[in-house]
Amino acid sequence: MKNAWMAAVLLAAAGIVGMNGVWAADAPTDKKEEKAVPTALNFKVKDIDGKDVTLSTYQGKVILIVNVASKCGNTPQYAALEKLYKKYKEKGFVILGFPANNFGQQEPGTDEQIKEFCSAKYHVSFLMFSKISVKGEDIAPLFKYLTSVETQPLSKGDVKWNFEKFLIGKDGVVAGRFGNRTQPDDKSVVEAIEGALGK
Repeated sequence: MKNAWMAAVLLAAAGIVGMNGVWAADAPTDKKEEKAVPTALNFKVKDIDGKDVTLSTYQGKVILIVNVASKCGNTPQYAALEKLYKKYKEKGFVILGFPANNFGQQEPGTDEQIKEFCSAKYHVSFLMFSKISVKGEDIAPLFKYLTSVETQPLSKGDVKWNFEKFLIGKDGVVAGRFGNRTQPDDKSVVEAIEGALGK
């Protein structure tokens, strides 16, 4: 009996078996399995105030990513985007605006100037990020990925102009891409958002 007890002590010390006789491999664990981060959300970006933001923060939400500009013919889309955000935000919808100066030098300002413009002119309350490049040799990694994915109704390829829209579902998969002239409140965009929210 003494020998059996000594063997148990030695095995427990070696980490092979607990003092209660349960094998370590069978022992319950308190560690929760970490959820794998989908590729579309596996990026770190800076918000309009220069703070680091990990996009996986928004995992489980429906996300509309838009490359925006302050001096474009499409700039009034800010108003429709804000209206769309307010309508669906309580259901788990977020909009991420990324200013870019790639097209016609239509976003020349600093982050501070862009923030002030969006707030004063369009009362934007959705999330805005630091100015980036969405095309060319200096393209931001996020947009390099987004433009490489086969999507509908727009197919993969370079962003063509300001205010293209990428829809990402709750599962973190790119669910749609809409052109710069497609208004945020267009039936095709709204139906895609509602469909993603319903999944």
